[in-house]
Amino acid sequence: MSESAEDRFETLAVHAGATPDPATGAVVPAIQPSTTFKQDAVGAPRQGFEYARSDNPTRRALEATIAALEGGSHGLAFASGLAATQNLLYLLDPGDRILMTDDAYGGTWRLAQQVMARYGVKTDAVDLRDLDVVDRALRSRPSARMVWIETPTNPLLKVVDIAGVSRLAASAGALTVVDNTFATPFLQRPLDLGADVVLHSATKYLGGHSDVVSGLVVTRSAQIAERLRFTQNAAGAVPSPFDCWLLMRGIRTLAVRMERACAGAARIAEWLTTRADVERVYYPGLPHHPQRDLVERQMRLPGAIVSFQIRGGGQAAHRFAAATRLFTLAESLGAVESLIEVPAAMTHLSVADTRLAVPPDLIRLSVGIEHVDDLVADLAHAFEAA
Repeated sequence: MSESAEDRFETLAVHAGATPDPATGAVVPAIQPSTTFKQDAVGAPRQGFEYARSDNPTRRALEATIAALEGGSHGLAFASGLAATQNLLYLLDPGDRILMTDDAYGGTWRLAQQVMARYGVKTDAVDLRDLDVVDRALRSRPSARMVWIETPTNPLLKVVDIAGVSRLAASAGALTVVDNTFATPFLQRPLDLGADVVLHSATKYLGGHSDVVSGLVVTRSAQIAERLRFTQNAAGAVPSPFDCWLLMRGIRTLAVRMERACAGAARIAEWLTTRADVERVYYPGLPHHPQRDLVERQMRLPGAIVSFQIRGGGQAAHRFAAATRLFTLAESLGAVESLIEVPAAMTHLSVADTRLAVPPDLIRLSVGIEHVDDLVADLAHAFEAA
């Protein structure tokens, strides 16, 4: 089935990239595990398939799916979110500079600061929420060629004006990349707001079941896509056909999962604000969130991640995280099951003692699709135990 310009997101999520097999009528895309493909003549592969690192029918279906959901023209799939990130950083040359949100995923910052720096690419942490700060940073750094946005950020859930930053970056000759992992294309579409490229750790909400690791990239630029596809093949960090199939299966339920998880997160965030043992709650849907107006303008819903600081410091945070029953103590996020972690000691340990270090008493919740009353009861028990 080909998607129509009139199809709404929920319909696209089910049907994009899922053309019934013309031979059998199968409505689920096939897993094609072949590593190589018969050519009709020397240098004449059928439908462009010659070797599975370069292209694969299952991967091509996934790439078409994410391009449709993000409103892009070109989708590319990778073996992990960081593999996708690395491929985007290959767009840069020695001497170039990245302006990166000052509350980024620790793995992204580590890759930029500790790996790309060895090849002459510098990275500066910038508060991208303030457009005046962004403008000054771009003007004072003429070598800036990429602005890297996370919104909402990980783990403090800051929200960045994608349209505003994209305009400033374009005027300075820099590309805008948006990590859309937390929001997914169901909640926001960065390309519609002026971004050049969208990135996903598809391991999270797009897969949605904690059973596949992958990364996805989408752009509307044929020139950018050509460069990315070259390095996708040259570096070879591509997902397996089975991983691609798992992602397409997960994407089909993305809209309903996100609606359910966002509703639960909003309820939990409001409840946390009433607790005397909570120092501060971070959630874009709260009335006092400093970018609330932007959230309502830029996002369909505020997301399903809630962070909060517990009174009692880092030790209290560790005790609390170990005391939950339904919130599993684990890294990652975005799956049907709820997860809990202490970023300073887990996902963001790589940015300890840097400008991106997070408070030791911060707890991050990834709210799943369980009944919200059970989740609240689980958290209430953890407060008593901690």
